[in-house]
Amino acid sequence: DVKPKLNIVIDFEGQTCTVKVKAATPFQKIFEAAEKRFQKEPGYLGTFKFTFDGQRIRPEMTPAELGMEDGDQIDAHLTQV
Repeated sequence: DVKPKLNIVIDFEGQTCTVKVKAATPFQKIFEAAEKRFQKEPGYLGTFKFTFDGQRIRPEMTPAELGMEDGDQIDAHLTQV
């Protein structure tokens, strides 16, 4: 039983990157990949907040929990420190 992978598009101020993940992958890994792509300090989750359809995504959540489908987009926002 092979789980299909999803292409999740991450948009940060008009820059986009696409990550291919399993639906059960915790967003923590997706966030880390996005931070590297957008050249922010990896591991410092205070840098970004991520939202999907206006809902904040927590690191322990998964695309499956949010009912995400292939090609869905999440938005990255810099948090005010």
